[in-house]
Order: sequence, then C-alpha cells, then structure tokens
Amino acid sequence: MGRFHLILVWSLCVSLCLLLCPTSAQLKTNYYANICPNVESIVKDAVTKKFQQTFVTVPGTLRLFFHDCFVEGCDASVIVASTANNKAEKDNPDNLSLAGDGFDTVIKAKAAVDAVPQCKNKVSCADILALATRDVIGLSGGPSYSVELGRLDGLSSTSTSVNGKLPKSTFNLNQLNSLFASHGLSQVDMVALSGANTLGFSHCNQFSNRIYSNPVDPTLNKAYATQLQQMCPKNVDPDIAINMDPTTPRTFDNVYFQNLVEGKGLFTSDQVLFTDSRSQPTVRRWAKNKAAFNQAFITAMTKLGRVGVKTGKNGNIRRDCSVFN
Repeated sequence: MGRFHLILVWSLCVSLCLLLCPTSAQLKTNYYANICPNVESIVKDAVTKKFQQTFVTVPGTLRLFFHDCFVEGCDASVIVASTANNKAEKDNPDNLSLAGDGFDTVIKAKAAVDAVPQCKNKVSCADILALATRDVIGLSGGPSYSVELGRLDGLSSTSTSVNGKLPKSTFNLNQLNSLFASHGLSQVDMVALSGANTLGFSHCNQFSNRIYSNPVDPTLNKAYATQLQQMCPKNVDPDIAINMDPTTPRTFDNVYFQNLVEGKGLFTSDQVLFTDSRSQPTVRRWAKNKAAFNQAFITAMTKLGRVGVKTGKNGNIRRDCSVFN
C-alpha cells in the first residue's frame, strides 16, 4: 500500500472516529489547565467540607452521577429543576429517591469554582459532578483516579426521557447487561459499577418482594432475611431506609462482593451477580482481591464518564446548575 493510500485510510479512520466517537474525543485530564488551573483542588475542598457535614454526601453524589450519565449522557441534566412548563429528569419517579445532598454537593462546588474570577462560568456542572464523584469515592476509602474533563452541560431535561433508562432492583443479568451494553459498557464494567452499592442506603419497598414472598427468596441468606424483616416490617414507614452493605456501609471497599458470596445482596439485581454462573467468577475474584476490583472500577467509571458527552452547539456551561441559561 502506497503512502498516499495510508494517509487516505488514516484520514478516513479519523473522520469516522469524529462521527462515531464524539463522546470521548474531546475529553482530557488537563482540559482546564489554562482555563481554571486549580479547578480540581477547588472542587475537592468544597466536597470535603460537605462530606464533613454529612456522610450522605458520598452515596448521594455517586448515585447522582450514575443517574445523570444513564439518561441523556453525562451532561448534568439530572440537576436541572422543573418549571411550570417542563417536568425535569429529577422529578421522574425513578429519581425521586436521589438524596438532596448530592445535588447540594455539586451546587456548592460550582459556587466555589465560580468564586474564582478566572474560573467564573468556565467550568461545566457536568465536569464538576464528575470530579465530585471521584472525590467522594476517595473520601470514603476508595481509589483515586484521573478524571477526563471537557463535558458541556446539556440543553434538555425531561421526566419522560428517564423512562426505561435506569436499572431496576429486580433486573436479572440479561437485563443488566443489555442496559449497560447500550452505553458501551461490558458485563465486567457492569459488575464493577454495581460495586458502588457498597455505599448508601435503600428504602424497604425496593426489596420487600424478596423478604415477604412465600417462600422467602431462596438466594437470600436466611439470617440476613430475618434481619431485613425486623428492620423493614410490613407496612413500614416508606421513608425508612437501610444500608445497602450491612457490613461496612461507610467504606468503599470490596466487601459488597464478599456479601454476595454469603447471600447478602440486598437487591435481586445485586444477588444475581453471584447466582448467575456467567458473572459469578468475577464476583468471587473481586471478593478476594480488592486491588483488582479497584482497577476494574476505575476503568468502568472512566468509560461511564464518556457516555453521551455534549460538545459544540449541543451544550453550554450553565451559570446555575439547576437552571438553563
């Protein structure tokens, strides 16, 4: 093949990538180096202050990132407030359980960034959410990693756009794999991201079908099932919530996978990762090897952060994260 042909093929490959892979092409870890060079430390300081006020900052921010990226991509559209003319993503029934502290974390970090004249209105809410998510993972004992930056904030946020986009607590492995694959995430990525359920809490109605079925879900550890029935009696207050990880609920670690091996996955969608022979080897490996899980989690979070990224005319930088400009 001649040099001209090589150049032509290379040019075609570049063109195709620009057409088909716009999500990550513009993202880079040093995106703000000349725009707002201290953005990472500013966000981290704000997130740390919020974390010192309440631990809910951690699972609240982490879940906010997941729910944002799975609907319309990582564009901070989940933070937008509803108006008289538009019911936004955050008011979809699937998002009503998102903790207010997650939203507050991003809004406070944005205010801290914009307090620096050089940075004012130069950093997107989407990037601040991605950085804050990394920071809460680190504050709870999880791995640190470099965050790719350069996302713009989305221009649309509707409640209807959420429907069918988020994983349900009743999902089986095929349903989980299908949903994650629609965002370019593999089964290994899905299992790794499920490991985030080592943090946070759930309302009783999300798993009551497992503990009050007849018989009780046989994949559930019997002693754990009894414990859940005591914490979540029938007709329990719907606001009552319990820890997702009964062992180390405030630490980002691999105990989630150890719990699955013992039959202590809270949701059907958790325990199926162990009961299904296709994903069980991954669960067993990470239950024994925290470092391997951490590395897989970083890889999966980086891939998730590239989903549906907005560029050019498809986005902007919101002055207020909860309101379109």
